[in-house]
Amino acid sequence: MGSFDHLFKVLVIGDCRVGKTSLLHRYVHDVFASDYKTTMGVDFALKVVQWSESETVRLQLWDIAGQERFTSMTRLYYKQASACVIMFDLTDADSFRSCQMWKNDLDSKITLSSGSLLPCILLANKCDLSPWAVTREEIDRFSKENNFIGWTETSVKENKNINESMRVLIERMMESNYSNIILPPQGDYIQLKDISDSSSGCC
Repeated sequence: MGSFDHLFKVLVIGDCRVGKTSLLHRYVHDVFASDYKTTMGVDFALKVVQWSESETVRLQLWDIAGQERFTSMTRLYYKQASACVIMFDLTDADSFRSCQMWKNDLDSKITLSSGSLLPCILLANKCDLSPWAVTREEIDRFSKENNFIGWTETSVKENKNINESMRVLIERMMESNYSNIILPPQGDYIQLKDISDSSSGCC
């Protein structure tokens, strides 16, 4: 049986200081620091996932600066992307409201070759902090109304739901790779506790 190597470009977008750069460092290197410098323009990271005995997934992660939505550069950054993470800070209501602008910007500038919306997961970061500035009901409604594949809370600091949520995104990209049928985005809360993390190791 032959081996298959999949390469996907994944965008990571959201306002400044919501944890995008920390997400990449945690997911790729399993490290966390609270003093990363603000990303200017775009930063990159590569994650290699042994998806199965015969399949390797290479993720090219694009960390796009939080101020970039105010420029025309995002169209260039979004080009040839396979999926997207939109992230906000659960303790910052403004960063949640900004997700609407980020999603509108994304949907207006890129679609899959089939014409479908780019698969996009919504991550509510810093769930280890309190009080939360938005409710689960608000997030759930927003996710469903704006065609996310789903949402979940994360804590990059405590490494909560990071590998699991990225696995959900990889599964969606693999589905669209192998099938002409694109599952419609549901926007529901993603139950991650039953998702095996056995395939998310770096090889």
